[in-house]
Amino acid sequence: MFEQYTYEYLMTRALARVPNSVDKREGSIIYDALAPACVEFAQMYVQADVILDETFADTASRPYLIKRAKEQGLTPVPAKGAILKGVFNIDIPIGERFSLGDLTYISTEKISAGVFKMTCETLGTSGNEKLGTLIPIQGVSGLTSAELTELLVLGEDEEDTEVFRARYNSKVQVEAFGGNKKDYLERIGKVQGVGGLKVYPAFYGGGTVKVVFIDTYFNKPITGTVDFVQEEVDPLANTGEGLGVAPIGHKVTVLGVDETTVNFTFSIVYNSGFSWSSIQNKVQEMIDAYFLEKRKKWADSYYLVVRISELELRLLEIEGVADVTSIQINGISSNLTLEADAIPKRGAISG
Repeated sequence: MFEQYTYEYLMTRALARVPNSVDKREGSIIYDALAPACVEFAQMYVQADVILDETFADTASRPYLIKRAKEQGLTPVPAKGAILKGVFNIDIPIGERFSLGDLTYISTEKISAGVFKMTCETLGTSGNEKLGTLIPIQGVSGLTSAELTELLVLGEDEEDTEVFRARYNSKVQVEAFGGNKKDYLERIGKVQGVGGLKVYPAFYGGGTVKVVFIDTYFNKPITGTVDFVQEEVDPLANTGEGLGVAPIGHKVTVLGVDETTVNFTFSIVYNSGFSWSSIQNKVQEMIDAYFLEKRKKWADSYYLVVRISELELRLLEIEGVADVTSIQINGISSNLTLEADAIPKRGAISG
């Protein structure tokens, strides 16, 4: 808005107000007197542009976006530590701490005899990556074995700025209230392990809701994550009683998104010096990236479509590919439309 107010522009305006009978050349008394003020004014206009940008949610940087969103009762979803299964030769106390590499884990809940939920104390995704032998930080009498054996619930980094901005914009456009669909999307979307979801009201009859979600890596969620989200939304043992984020009277079934295996066959004309073996890995990487783009759009799409034209364009961008013909998806020479609750999974590729 204030881009025109540069030092040169302000100096020209200021000197224009000085009578021509006065020496206005650079180095003159009046020029040297006006120059420092115009420099400061130019900086003020730069800052005024910054302030203007920070005023509106669409252009605000993260700190000021957070301030704006607080007016609507929104804050970024905080980082969460991964939850894993720990297997021990004895029952350990709740709150016992262990280390694995440079990470520490704390026992938070007993699953069964010698099996506990272990929460990574380092918030974020780093706790998703390691399994192995745990070392007690303090001695535990009778302990002879301690292993992290399975990831139950994904750890998450703090909500990304652009995702938070989109959530803020959605909040101010449609009010979430009293268990309406928007309320479900907002509340369950903040549950650990949920990367996106679809809500089906009255799916199994009046008072029932089906929720299908994708994990924070945009993959099919593991069983432990589905169970965790179910308990957070509507515990099965007390379904409909309002003990989770679902309102009283809503019986909610939480499911993970399905996967559809997608196989490809096609004929490739190679450039000189190339063959299938030399480009196979790049083709697989291309398809994985293409499917990730699709999976990120799943929650906002009625269904996903794997398109031959999109695949062809991406294949032609791979070094060594001169032309592509006879593309088939799951044995058919047409686009593949997935079910509403399904995402694509790379299957066999034959080039």
